[in-house]
Amino acid sequence: MDIKNIVVTGGAGFIGSHLCHRLIKEGHRVICIDNLEGSEERNINHLFAHPHFEFLKLDVTQPLALEQIPELHKFSLGGQGIQEIYHLACPTSPKDFLHLRYQTLWANSAGMLNILELARKYSSKMLHASSSVVYGHLPHAADRVDEQDQGTVDMLGMRACYDEGKRFAETCMATYQQVHRLDAKIARIFRTYGPRVPINQGHMIPDFILAALDRNPLVIYGNETFETSLLYVEDLIDGLLKLMAAPLGTEPMNFGGEQSYRLKDVAQQVIALTQSSSGIEFQEPLLFMTPLPLPNISRAKEQLGWIPLTTLEEGLKNSIEYTLAEKAVLR
Repeated sequence: MDIKNIVVTGGAGFIGSHLCHRLIKEGHRVICIDNLEGSEERNINHLFAHPHFEFLKLDVTQPLALEQIPELHKFSLGGQGIQEIYHLACPTSPKDFLHLRYQTLWANSAGMLNILELARKYSSKMLHASSSVVYGHLPHAADRVDEQDQGTVDMLGMRACYDEGKRFAETCMATYQQVHRLDAKIARIFRTYGPRVPINQGHMIPDFILAALDRNPLVIYGNETFETSLLYVEDLIDGLLKLMAAPLGTEPMNFGGEQSYRLKDVAQQVIALTQSSSGIEFQEPLLFMTPLPLPNISRAKEQLGWIPLTTLEEGLKNSIEYTLAEKAVLR
């Protein structure tokens, strides 16, 4: 169909809000579902007036009877159905991680199964936003992780509700694909940044920017060797759209930046771009903010024709401009 009915769970979050904006811009009808546990309604304020956009404050861990919701009658779900579902709903706050373990557990289990049942009901194409954490701690010191790598995850540890939860969610996707022939796609997302990342939640890039603007120390939760890949959010959205459009049976895809950066160097670049006099501090690592493997994105390049195009400098400048414009609200 030229105009699709598309569901985005976690649609008021950082990545979800950018995805909703892009889908509306492309002319589709978007049903944004979010319980606002770790999201901000202001991320999607600019979409509320659009006739093809509808926001539902719902929890995906509860059954979803969308056809019974009056606000969705304009989408004719009974006749047209739902063509695509992007499932992004899951808490991701490093600082609040310990307090949200129960919600994380349910999002990766009951929430995942509820959305899969929704996809089965409407024969929808579905894309699940998985994570690089599914690779766990690899037994070898590989520079890059391929999609076929199988790491080891501590299923009883403090991070298990997220790390093992994401692995279980992928198992759910694979099972529905095998049993129901569901068109199920898995995107393994590596560390992503850009406008609308929540501040003061342990996400380092937005916290770096706000600290630099205020001439406060930039805090790194780790030591000087902490390295990571970084992917700008608009590049990720390009990849998710390409993956959704890929043929049935497309295998999981890595989406991440190809280059590794020391967070110390990123912090210094933020200080330079903001012309700040701030210094850098190192603090104890957060449980949720840990070093991750680097992605091999050859599969996405070859099968989707996708590569990240935004340089770190350009992405940081866009993030700084957003923070400057939103500074009063962000506080």
